[in-house]
Amino acid sequence: MNLKSIALRAATASAAMLLAATAFAVEPVKVGVGIAQTGMFAPAAIPALNAYKMWADDLNASGGLDVAGTKRPVKLIVYDDQSDFTKDAAIYEKLITDDKVDLLLSPYATPAHFAIVGVLERYKFPMMGSTAASVQLKAVKPGNIWFPTSALPDVMGPELVKLMKAQNIKTVAISTLQSPFAQEVEKYLKMALKDSGIKLLSSVEYAPDIRDMTSIVSKMKSEQPDATFSLSFPGDSVLFMKAAREQGLSAPFQFVLVGPSAAFFSKIFGKNLDGIVTMGHWSPYQTKWPKAMPFFEEYSKRYNETPDYLDVALAYMSCEITQAAVAKVGLDHDKLRKEISSATFDTIDGPVKFDGVSNASTPTMFLQNQEGKPQIIWPASDATSTFQKKGPWAN
Repeated sequence: MNLKSIALRAATASAAMLLAATAFAVEPVKVGVGIAQTGMFAPAAIPALNAYKMWADDLNASGGLDVAGTKRPVKLIVYDDQSDFTKDAAIYEKLITDDKVDLLLSPYATPAHFAIVGVLERYKFPMMGSTAASVQLKAVKPGNIWFPTSALPDVMGPELVKLMKAQNIKTVAISTLQSPFAQEVEKYLKMALKDSGIKLLSSVEYAPDIRDMTSIVSKMKSEQPDATFSLSFPGDSVLFMKAAREQGLSAPFQFVLVGPSAAFFSKIFGKNLDGIVTMGHWSPYQTKWPKAMPFFEEYSKRYNETPDYLDVALAYMSCEITQAAVAKVGLDHDKLRKEISSATFDTIDGPVKFDGVSNASTPTMFLQNQEGKPQIIWPASDATSTFQKKGPWAN
């Protein structure tokens, strides 16, 4: 081997060692999250966590998170809040003070978001919310959290009444979980029903530890309403749907608040989900959102189930917005806060821009399961299908 070849090999080896040393020297971006992996909310929360993991894995496979022009690997630090919202404040304080994370992703459900707002404000730590919406929280005007959902109760109530009037609904019956979000939806739905020409036949609230909803559904059925509303979370939504199926609840308009857009719901109820209306503002079948179907296909392939059209979509949107803001301004909290508050973000749900803490770009929408696919049925400007009456329940 001649001297020229030896020198070339030595230079190549030195370059490789330099690259390896440089890659090793790049500190990972630590991203913290506390979310239910066990307990009653785990079936709905774990798919949202899967969206976080998919986002991190895809970034790392492509070289890392762009931090104002520098690619850095992402390291997720995840704690289980065990579906106990009283644990979330301590978890997020630990992530900030002990784990010294660079970024935060949000927990599951409105009460968990409520629990950590004080921590975010105390440490001036900006975080994108996801699976939460609250008029009360919006009124507090927190400065370090934003909500990508458009399903805010004060807007949902009037829009639900508009949807019902378009279907010539005359009478309704309501059951409501005693939980902040469900009760806010109930409040604004009832306000919108006044002077609407739609008669409220009955309204009942129930405790979170309910185990059977047979009597609630039986009362609804006896009233023969045109529309029924189960303002429920996934666990009690399952109970409501089982009782409705067993008793053959025949209202042509049946709304279940949270749960029907999740993959595990279709596994439980199959064709019986067809005709159920639920909250949600994302669909892979909306062609004007070019990122929607690729996300749907990747998630479905990776986890062997379809993503929840509400919670998983919101979780991933929160990642997209965080990623875009970090690419623009880096990890400085003041700069991130200003960027999130002022910029417009391209997401799987189309463009998102915030007015205060709220998504000001996405209209309030509703989904209906049709032939196994949740379709947007309201408003007409964004619909992927039209409303269909709930048909007979299958055995």
